[in-house]
Amino acid sequence: MSTDESSYTGSVAAGGPAAVRPLSTLVIRKASVGPMDNNAYLLTCRVSGAQLLIDAAADPDRLMRLVREGSTESRLDTVVTTHSHHDHIGALGALLRTTGARAAAGVDDIPAIEEQVPVAIDTPLRDGDVIRVGVHDLEVIGLRGHTPGSVALLFRGGEDGDHLFTGDSLFPGGVGATKGDADRFAQLIDDVEHRIFDRLPDETWVYPGHGADTTLGAERPHVPAWRERGW
Repeated sequence: MSTDESSYTGSVAAGGPAAVRPLSTLVIRKASVGPMDNNAYLLTCRVSGAQLLIDAAADPDRLMRLVREGSTESRLDTVVTTHSHHDHIGALGALLRTTGARAAAGVDDIPAIEEQVPVAIDTPLRDGDVIRVGVHDLEVIGLRGHTPGSVALLFRGGEDGDHLFTGDSLFPGGVGATKGDADRFAQLIDDVEHRIFDRLPDETWVYPGHGADTTLGAERPHVPAWRERGW
């Protein structure tokens, strides 16, 4: 398990150890859980001890171990769900019951989440909102198309760089699936281009909902080709 920021690669295996990226005042832990190798991210404020989990996707026991890796008190303040698809919410109810954390999700995905999981999402998120983990602000970026209320979270780390958690809206090699719906694809590629690539530098590190990490610089040259191919 990496504890050196310079050695972080974001490579994880389902059920295996977390990859750990310690920044100046925030620690990012990445773990893969469940049969679809979903990535879950635990953000720990090094100043206050507050913790925020991105996507309680599956395997609540493994996620609780991840929480304990960040906090000896098993503290979890917030769970953010990036979107409403079933593989991203499988452990949500269990984590909320065990920890008492508040639940946050994109406002337009809340009905679909609450229909699948018997929980109340008490913090609706909209594009431009800010959600806090300890002393840190995370900017909410709405990325419509994969689902109506998909959100990404942006941590602007100053000297530590920008860190973007994109759920299933942006991956190495393209945007998220839109099931061949041209209108949904157009909305997603527009949001990704205008709300992410037009605003953030190449060095921005991208943490997706499945698989390997990437950077905006690695993906930027390919955006026109994604738009042309239509997926």
